[in-house]
Amino acid sequence: MTSRPRPGLGLLLLWFLLRGSEQTCPSVCMCTADTLSCASSGLSRLPRWMPSFPLALDLSYNHLTRLRPRGFASMPRLETLRIAHNELTSLGPDVFLNASSLRHLDLSSNKLSVVEQHYFQGLWRLEELILFNNRIAQVEGATLNGLSSLKKAYFSLNQITDFPFFSIREHSHPFLTMLDLSSNRLATLPWEDVKALPGLVQRGLFLHNNSLLCDCSMYGVFWHWEMKGFDSLKDFSEDYLCTVRGDARSTIHFLRQRRVFQNCTVGKTLSLPVTVLLSNLVIFEGERARLDCQTSLSNKDPWFVWLTPSHSAANDDNLISVFANGTLEISAARVNDSGLYVCTAVDPQQMLNATREVNVTVVRPPADSFNTGYTTLLGCAVTTVLILMYLYLTPCRCGCCNPPGPPAVPVSIYNPGAFGAVAPSGSQEDRAQSRHVAFLEPLMNEQNQNGCMKANEEPLPVQWCWENVVMNETAFLDAVIKV
Repeated sequence: MTSRPRPGLGLLLLWFLLRGSEQTCPSVCMCTADTLSCASSGLSRLPRWMPSFPLALDLSYNHLTRLRPRGFASMPRLETLRIAHNELTSLGPDVFLNASSLRHLDLSSNKLSVVEQHYFQGLWRLEELILFNNRIAQVEGATLNGLSSLKKAYFSLNQITDFPFFSIREHSHPFLTMLDLSSNRLATLPWEDVKALPGLVQRGLFLHNNSLLCDCSMYGVFWHWEMKGFDSLKDFSEDYLCTVRGDARSTIHFLRQRRVFQNCTVGKTLSLPVTVLLSNLVIFEGERARLDCQTSLSNKDPWFVWLTPSHSAANDDNLISVFANGTLEISAARVNDSGLYVCTAVDPQQMLNATREVNVTVVRPPADSFNTGYTTLLGCAVTTVLILMYLYLTPCRCGCCNPPGPPAVPVSIYNPGAFGAVAPSGSQEDRAQSRHVAFLEPLMNEQNQNGCMKANEEPLPVQWCWENVVMNETAFLDAVIKV
């Protein structure tokens, strides 16, 4: 008796075959442990069976014109998807359905013309969205809704004329720090919506290489961003252009050619004097200098911008630092650092600003400053030595008070009565051979002639001799100290 095959067994076998094919690497792709690369494989459509293990899938440099619905649903672990350099003109509904693990999506260098609001629905974990170098002319209002984890969005090198800035707020995009809209066709922007963007988005908003219309609203926004030192302006200052009255032939670099906006009011002015011009600050070359920025806004927690004598931001110089309290420090002053330093303190909440100016002069130290100090020190040392030599090494030239050899008992020289016990010893020739200081000899000879002993005369009293010696010593010390 022949047994018939059970239908359930065939379905189970087919399921196992399909399950096994899903784990098989497509023949035109390269597979590793967690990456599936099908780049430059000549694909015009997605492979029918896709394995479920990849964390990254690369479909770049192919000929894909469309993506089928739920095309990536079989890859629950997929985090990075690159479909750059293909021929996609649009994305159908539910393309990324059940692909909620995506964090990085690259659709650059395709032929997308409109970014519709359903394209990225469900990608709440998406952190980086790359759409540059397409043909995008319109971005629908709700396109970025639901992308609460978005950090960076690149829309540059397109044909965008309008962008939904109103859809980006602190509560909807708390992590967004970069929005690149450079090299598009933006002419007028809703500046009130732009100013309402979160601070991190404003700091990372790139709008260079657009044909903006020159007006005070536009200039006011960029003026405040420049005062805050945003890198988006500092790094691309040469690429910010605007046209006067919409005439493409009258394009100006509005961050440099400010005369067009001289009548624009970019902030409220203070009724108090806002400019404080300090007297000249003179420092030596190589010294460290600190310039404060104390203004009438010091108690309002402002932010500060310093301009150097070369009319550039102080942060551009590696030897100059600006602290949070507005203090500017020159670590090692150079002669070419001389000039006028201008600090602008701005209160962004009250739209107030104040300015302080410091005129700095850096001079080279005198060439002989070391020699002068050394000479003064040496002169003091020599003077001290001479005084000590006079006090302790000069022999007494007075005949009446010339002591004999080393006394057995020391006698104080301040006791006049002690001289009675001191008798001169040795002959006159021996005393003449005594040690003495050469430059003191004339003075001592004068003492011998006018003081204690005169030729062919009797010695004077001892008390009179001592007083004369003390008086001459005092006069000599006064003369040496004056020298």
